[in-house]
Amino acid sequence: MNQDASLHQRRRPPTAHELGGIPWLGLLQPAERERAVAALVVGDAQAGDYVCRVGRPVTYWFGVVEGLLKMSADNADGLSMTFAGLPPGGWFGEGTTIKREPYRYNIQALRKSVVAGLPVDTFHWLLDHSIGFNRFVMSQLNERLAQFIAAREIDRLGSPDARVARSLAALFHPVLYPGVGQVLRITQQELAYLVGLSRQRVNEALAFLEAQGAIRVEYGGLRVLDLQALRSSPFARTDGDEGARSRRRAAAGVAYPAL
Repeated sequence: MNQDASLHQRRRPPTAHELGGIPWLGLLQPAERERAVAALVVGDAQAGDYVCRVGRPVTYWFGVVEGLLKMSADNADGLSMTFAGLPPGGWFGEGTTIKREPYRYNIQALRKSVVAGLPVDTFHWLLDHSIGFNRFVMSQLNERLAQFIAAREIDRLGSPDARVARSLAALFHPVLYPGVGQVLRITQQELAYLVGLSRQRVNEALAFLEAQGAIRVEYGGLRVLDLQALRSSPFARTDGDEGARSRRRAAAGVAYPAL
């Protein structure tokens, strides 16, 4: 894979279970699937490992089998900007792979993760021969465009509660991230990295969103109860609601239960 040597050395053939977590394999004809499976590799990434870096040439199309990655880049001031979180089931970089251009972003593991890679030549062969694969890639491109338009909206939101809500909604995207389902395994610190807020502020927002009935905090993760609310509700606070009480508790140093 196109990564640091340590991660490259951890590449191996995928297991049958890992293949079962790759959503587009089921759309291929038998001969197409056989060719794809023979070319696929997986890498066991540790927290902090880079899957790809800005300026490196593309050699693989990547997907998340297990774990959590983030897509980011540094701006002109040297500050890191996070574009998206990448949970299980998510495949990314199809635009870069189609154009065979250098990466314009970094992909880094936030925790121990299993990352799959399809060689760029096999990716293009499938584009040339598989209708099912073409439809999957077109759907990815369309949904990705909508996701990044939504990300611009998130950047302009003044409400931290709404920012956390929209960021969670993006991670629960059923097309881009079919491996997530109804429960996302994520820690408060990981969510803070993705949203660009402090862990304390994310903690407070989660308490508010749970009080509003949009999510339920469970041991080790979050369960979505109202995805549409996460996507569109302004989540305006009032002094008398549970969210305001949660704010006062957080300000007093009373932490919300850790994920």
